[in-house]
Amino acid sequence: MKLILASSSPYRRELLERLQLPFSTISPEVDETPLAGETPNQTALRLAQAKARKVAESHPDALVIGCDQVATLEGLQLGKPLTHDNAVKQLRLVRGRIVNFHSAMCLYNPQTGNMQAEDVVYEVKFRMLSDSQIENYLVREQPYHCAGSAKSEGLGIALIEWMRGDDPNALIGLPLIRLISMLEKEGVAVI
Repeated sequence: MKLILASSSPYRRELLERLQLPFSTISPEVDETPLAGETPNQTALRLAQAKARKVAESHPDALVIGCDQVATLEGLQLGKPLTHDNAVKQLRLVRGRIVNFHSAMCLYNPQTGNMQAEDVVYEVKFRMLSDSQIENYLVREQPYHCAGSAKSEGLGIALIEWMRGDDPNALIGLPLIRLISMLEKEGVAVI
């Protein structure tokens, strides 16, 4: 079966390339607004599944990987800032604090209807950043389409005091360790 990554993220694409499997990418058009009363876990899982289903509508013969990431600080969802001002506010809010990144992923087989989905949580403690450090980082990296306003795979690593979780790839948005297990259940051997 063909493998499709339902994402426009170049970082997720780079991660999936590590598995050395042929795949293509398609950007799903899905409204990412959280629903009222939805937990971060529920939001991330719902959106990952919605993205996979959306791509599968036009590619029913493929295995589709859907992903979504929601950053939370004490239950408050921190979405993609989209603007410089919003990113400044987010990074001021998280400095010196622990943020949980919910990296939901699903593997959908539209031929069988089998949907494997999991939320992999990664904890990040941000350094106590000065306003000038925040501004310098944002000018240099411009992480306006990243949950929580930080890209750990780039200069954002300088914002972080420590990280904790089962899959280091989850923080970038594609938990490869879990994905390998899901692919094996669908008969796709990585090695």
